[in-house]
Amino acid sequence: MSRQEVALIAITAVWGATFLIVHIAVQYSGPWFFVGMRFLTAGVITAVVFAKVLSGLTWKEIWAGCAIGLMIYLGYGLQTVGLQTINSSTSAFITSLYVPLVPVLQWIVFRKPPGLLTWLGVALAFTGLLLLADPGNVGFSFGAGEIATLASTLPIAAEIILIGFFAGKVHLGRVTVVQLLVAGLLGFATMPVVGEQAPEFSWGWLAAAVALGAASCLIQITMNWAQRSVSPTRATIIYAGEPVWAAIIGRIAGDRLPPVAIAGAVLIVAGAVVSELKPRERTEPDESADGPLPDPLPSERTNA
Repeated sequence: MSRQEVALIAITAVWGATFLIVHIAVQYSGPWFFVGMRFLTAGVITAVVFAKVLSGLTWKEIWAGCAIGLMIYLGYGLQTVGLQTINSSTSAFITSLYVPLVPVLQWIVFRKPPGLLTWLGVALAFTGLLLLADPGNVGFSFGAGEIATLASTLPIAAEIILIGFFAGKVHLGRVTVVQLLVAGLLGFATMPVVGEQAPEFSWGWLAAAVALGAASCLIQITMNWAQRSVSPTRATIIYAGEPVWAAIIGRIAGDRLPPVAIAGAVLIVAGAVVSELKPRERTEPDESADGPLPDPLPSERTNA
């Protein structure tokens, strides 16, 4: 396993912890105000970190940052809206639908059909997520919260694909600053559109916003760096572990993991392992009855 993949596993653990924090924070603040505070804080922190290189910002990096930032705003914003009215188990189950969406969107947009083992890994991880969420104990009367969370899965999947598309083509730090600031500003801009008022001051939402802002900065920088060499599909398999980490944190907070959830966690790990496997390639040329095959042409050697 590469250090990039290890880094993605680590930030997925941080990502899982944010679920509980957001659920608590939206009890003190409106969702779009909180999204604005969270990502604007993250953007400011990132701008300080990368202050020396911001002068070299290009139009391509602005475009990339705006595109990714728009997906962050839509994905996290709609998910935050949903967390106002639904519990974390229901939200985790619905959000997990982004897992199979990534390879499907890659297939539709980029004409890159995933291999059989990748599909199998995604299927195992998704099945594991269903078991982890314990759908038998979740009510599926789709109200506004469920619909908002379901809608969030598409931009979350698109964000992962866009990060993979721009990885290696733009400066990591500059793009991260742009995408976080764009997500934060769009969050604030949405408030008057939906009639949301700024909340009264509370150390609760302020501490949560600053903590999640720092976490978002760390998550986005790591994603942009690691996905230079980790494919979007493989990254998605790793991100599928988010509910596992959320369950572990919930356990520390007093929750108890039922046997069906443990089975789900095992399937998620199995999905990650299967997605790493490669079909065995032939290393020696076949020989026919007429003797060995002729040497390949020079152009064929370069592609072997």
